[in-house]
Amino acid sequence: MAKLTHTDETGKARMVDVGKKDATSRRAVASARVRMSPETLGAIRDNTLAKGDVLGVARVAGIMAAKKVDQMIPLAHPLPIEYAGVEFEFEKDSLLIRAEVAVDAKTGVEMEALTAAAVAALTVYDMAKSADREMEITDLHLDQKSGGRSGEFKRTNDP
Repeated sequence: MAKLTHTDETGKARMVDVGKKDATSRRAVASARVRMSPETLGAIRDNTLAKGDVLGVARVAGIMAAKKVDQMIPLAHPLPIEYAGVEFEFEKDSLLIRAEVAVDAKTGVEMEALTAAAVAALTVYDMAKSADREMEITDLHLDQKSGGRSGEFKRTNDP
């Protein structure tokens, strides 16, 4: 069995020591999907919901979340984020959210990208819940990452 990196020799949780690692360029892309009625999707697309610009607010919420991961995930390292972006794609019955984060650092930004996608999805839900209480947030996952000791990763299957 592989050694767990976030536990000490007695099994207690610990933050990984990255002090001796070299900083490298790292990038991660994550996505989430918000399934909803066609009417709600259209209202988001047309920017006609009562709460206002759903996509604009969700984009900013995702970017802000990426910058605060070390305050939410207990063993995450604070990182000097160089880029965080959130984009949206309208599908037949859902809104696909993609978050990308980049940094030159000693550890990766997978958690930052995943958190950005998740918080953007939650913000869409919050802003559109009065129109559609049956929305569903699904398919949160890492799509790809680069940099660091483990190198490249690209998701091979899409749920």
